[in-house]
Amino acid sequence: MRILLDTHVFLWSCLEPEKLSEIARGVLEDPANELLLSAASSWEIAIKAALKKLELPAPPARYIPSRLDAMGLTPLPVEHGHALRVAQLPRHHGDPFDRLLIAQSQLEDATVATGDPQFLLYDVDVLWAAAGEPPTAVHERPRRRWGRRKSAAPR
Repeated sequence: MRILLDTHVFLWSCLEPEKLSEIARGVLEDPANELLLSAASSWEIAIKAALKKLELPAPPARYIPSRLDAMGLTPLPVEHGHALRVAQLPRHHGDPFDRLLIAQSQLEDATVATGDPQFLLYDVDVLWAAAGEPPTAVHERPRRRWGRRKSAAPR
């Protein structure tokens, strides 16, 4: 299965793995899954580090490539089609980085691993990666989600 990591899920897996759900940890550790990290996440991390809103153990230009290698992540470039798909998304989420990740998830047929409840409003498969139960009040319509029950399984 292809799993696109939301930026915070990538950071949690590197720096605060206790914030990840048990199911998410299992999925991220399973070598059968292809884990994707978008260039949009690297861009977001670089901006936040430069603004001193994020502290990393090393500069982003060293830290992110080292984590890509250590975790066996597949880099996902931002293509024109990804950027243009954002215009077709409903305005459930205002964060441009997250909107781009949603577009990439749709076009790359990847499940997005996130702890952001706004992602649940979009037509994407979601792996709820935050420890604890995903919120239910945010849903407009049923869609494929997993991480809520132990019996729920990825495709």
